[in-house]
Amino acid sequence: MRDATPQTVYLKDYTPPEYLIESVELNFELDESQTRVSSRLIIYRNPASQHTEQSLTLMGEELELLSISLDGNSLSETDFVISPETLTLFSVPQGQSFTLHIENRINPKANTALEGLYLSSSMLCTQCEAQGFRKITWFLDRPDVMTRFKTTLTADKTRFPVLLSNGNRVAQGELANNRHWVSWEDPFAKPCYLFALVAGQLSCVSDTFTTMSGRQIALEIFVEQHNLDKCEHAMQSLKNAMRWDEETYGLEYDLDLYMIVAVDHFNMGAMENKGLNIFNTKFVLARPDTATDSDYEHIEGVIGHEYFHNWSGNRVTCRDWFQLSLKEGFTVFRDQQFSGDQTSQAVKRIEAVNALRTRQFAEDAGPLAHPIRPEAYIEINNFYTLTVYEKGAEVVRMLHTLLGAAGFRKGCDLYFNRHDGQAVTCEDFVKALEDANGVDLTQFRRWYSQAGTPVLTVEQDYDAHSQELRLTLQQSCPPTPNQPVKQPLHIPVKLGLLATDGAPATIHFNGMQQAEITLNLTEAEQTFVFEQLPSQPIVSLLRDFSAPVNLNMPRSLEELAFLFKHDSDSFNRWEAGQQLAVQVIFGLIEDLHNQRPLHLNALMVEAFHSLLANEADDLSYQALLLSLPDESYLAGQMSVIDVDAIHHAREFVKTTLANSLQDDFKRVYLIHHRDESGKFHAGAVGRRRLKNACLSYLNQLDCSHSYHLIAEQFDQARNMTDQMAALSAIVNSHHPQKATYLDRFYQQWQREALVIDKWFALQASSSMPNTFATVQNLLQHPAFDMKTPNRVRALIGAFSQANPLHFHAKDGSGYRFLADQVLALNTLNPQIASRMVTGLAQWRRYDTERQELMKQQLQRIVATEQLSKDVYEIASKSLA
Repeated sequence: MRDATPQTVYLKDYTPPEYLIESVELNFELDESQTRVSSRLIIYRNPASQHTEQSLTLMGEELELLSISLDGNSLSETDFVISPETLTLFSVPQGQSFTLHIENRINPKANTALEGLYLSSSMLCTQCEAQGFRKITWFLDRPDVMTRFKTTLTADKTRFPVLLSNGNRVAQGELANNRHWVSWEDPFAKPCYLFALVAGQLSCVSDTFTTMSGRQIALEIFVEQHNLDKCEHAMQSLKNAMRWDEETYGLEYDLDLYMIVAVDHFNMGAMENKGLNIFNTKFVLARPDTATDSDYEHIEGVIGHEYFHNWSGNRVTCRDWFQLSLKEGFTVFRDQQFSGDQTSQAVKRIEAVNALRTRQFAEDAGPLAHPIRPEAYIEINNFYTLTVYEKGAEVVRMLHTLLGAAGFRKGCDLYFNRHDGQAVTCEDFVKALEDANGVDLTQFRRWYSQAGTPVLTVEQDYDAHSQELRLTLQQSCPPTPNQPVKQPLHIPVKLGLLATDGAPATIHFNGMQQAEITLNLTEAEQTFVFEQLPSQPIVSLLRDFSAPVNLNMPRSLEELAFLFKHDSDSFNRWEAGQQLAVQVIFGLIEDLHNQRPLHLNALMVEAFHSLLANEADDLSYQALLLSLPDESYLAGQMSVIDVDAIHHAREFVKTTLANSLQDDFKRVYLIHHRDESGKFHAGAVGRRRLKNACLSYLNQLDCSHSYHLIAEQFDQARNMTDQMAALSAIVNSHHPQKATYLDRFYQQWQREALVIDKWFALQASSSMPNTFATVQNLLQHPAFDMKTPNRVRALIGAFSQANPLHFHAKDGSGYRFLADQVLALNTLNPQIASRMVTGLAQWRRYDTERQELMKQQLQRIVATEQLSKDVYEIASKSLA
């Protein structure tokens, strides 16, 4: 291990920075392997700091010092000391500002960790969040040090014709020897994690946007030449996001230029650098024949997310990295609102909750559980988690629910006005909402500091004589690491009532009559009484998933089928169908354990028959209603996970439904099977989703007729949505021409990296026999590159995180494979390596044999010499 006792950073130890930076001038002499960086910092003591020493410590890693001077005087080696992570000047002026000039050299080509300045294909680009700037030059690399940047880039004109950085372009010129320079100036103070530069042979798609105040903003998307025809959707998405933020939050863009650059090698999805967003190509490039409907929607969502950061993250940023959810949770909520308004609120809400419950709830239930505002970390990159992002968004959504749309907007207005240009905390955000609305959110703040997923237990007592329904709600939360005892939270619980004929029942509560109400659960147990109910209603609880909790509310299969047919709340209708399937599948698992023959409950068949018989207004929503719970979600409901039984039982349900309703599935498929390539309106997208959902069921038949239907769709497909749906069906069946179709797909798209990512992921996640051997072979494929994060996620990530059946093979081969790849990645890209380790984190949830096999691989990882902090933290915490 690199450091036997890696340092833990604690929130409780936060102190204001000892020094602040008034301004910085950066000059880059760009080169692939020998970039020279010159920084001129004007520094002064922070009056809010109680630091009294005369020393100054800057952060810096993997830098070669060329020169250093203080107020124009060169410093000798006796004036400072350099460690692997810092540069400390023993004495600096105390009563006035001073100028520190540092020159250093870095090697972007050798930077496979993709933090700081690195080479991606033929271009140079940066990633500075969270602590990448310290790999560019020595600096006060912390988010509460905000300063104004002026950046000059100099490079060979042929090799790097395009030179970009933050802010507005203020000057440019030509130099001897085919070199040129460009200067950029950002008028807004920002922390160094928002610094960016890009240099390379890039082509540009340009447009403009007129703001609500009449200003014209230049919009530019930079890509490699061959990708110019894949930018139209990204540009339209950007304009949609800019208009939406003005209309919904009253927020206008502040610079004269907004740039996006798409790069092949990127650890994250995208980065909101001020005025110069750097994106993973996956979230920019789209053309109907290369990108699916889901890709188009994700691109719009991520484009929106990064744009919305201009205010919720850039103009108002984080005081320290423990406050990461301040910007990320809030901005995820904003992009979810935006995406729902652009497409279908029902579908987007279900997709968000499905991901939350499948993956974030598992995080909350394991050794890596942490609050949305963590208390400690070893490596901050490990806290870009589903908890900080997705659960953080749910916490903001609850505030929106409690305050109402108008109250939430009023609180946000105060937050932005009060803290513009500042680095603040989660507390500052809640305080602004509180002050603007005159409410007390003291108890609600516990959501920020308390880890784990609360359990909401429900008891009903209906009295026919008094015509009253007494609803008792109990909240509890299991212990999590370092938090054995939990306090009651403030939980908003949306509720509706249904009469026995399926119609909404009026709610009489506290003297009011409403169709739907939000209950405020603030105690460990509370009882709510509803009056004037002549017959016992069916309770529709936690509508729109109003709080991120596990609901423990016993229901019969008949009641679930009733809600699946009649509930007017789109989320709860879908949820009733999911829970109906969950109960049926777990009944079948019990039959498997007891070696009883399997039979599918007729209620399931009838529910799906009714769903297929009636076309919905929102076809994308109807397609979701046809979905069965994911195997990963089902695993989360078991105390001891049985991957084989889950897969067998779920497959039995799907196959039986396909056999019982094959005429219905085929009829709906044929009704909606048409070529609408290039059309992305709700009707076209919905038709593709619904027909491909039906195709997935028909694929279960595994017969010559289904093979022909699927092959026909593949052959005739003119859009990636339909082609991928067909190929997925082929890969997950015994189709006799499987190898042929996989080869045809590869030959057709081998020059499209993002499409080939899909090809890798599809094979890695297949449930068919011999998948593990296929994955091992693909690791040697010429198109696989361990240095490309997208390709690693597509193969290794898909196998370990989206293929529970084969990853959790009884012989432990999947675990050994993952550990091998983690250790290979450890020296190349620690961030990606640590994210792969999480596939082993839930080892205690499995049977004793699998537990031992997973634990052995975690121990093997931790015992490895030269282990990165990133990997050590995840692996060691998983074992704790």
